[in-house]
Amino acid sequence: MTVFAVEYTYDHSRTDDIALVRPDHRAFLGELVEAGRVLASGPWLDNAAPGALLLVVGEDVAGVERMLDEDPFHRARLVTRRTVRAWDPVLGVLAQD
Repeated sequence: MTVFAVEYTYDHSRTDDIALVRPDHRAFLGELVEAGRVLASGPWLDNAAPGALLLVVGEDVAGVERMLDEDPFHRARLVTRRTVRAWDPVLGVLAQD
């Protein structure tokens, strides 16, 4: 399995919708955490475009995209851009031998 860094950019004009869907979004990601598929997830805290970073375990980019297509944020079209990139953590707690 490979680790993937996934970046979401949210539709900043739909903050009310984001707040409304957030509990379902977090429940969905929580299930993936329990399944060992999401290692970490959280929003950006700076003043740039609103969004989040997810660290996800998967076979390939297409598989990660299919899995995240079920995210309530994605289904509600609150994610305006999603990038999925394979990542190789060589140091730290996520480093693979």
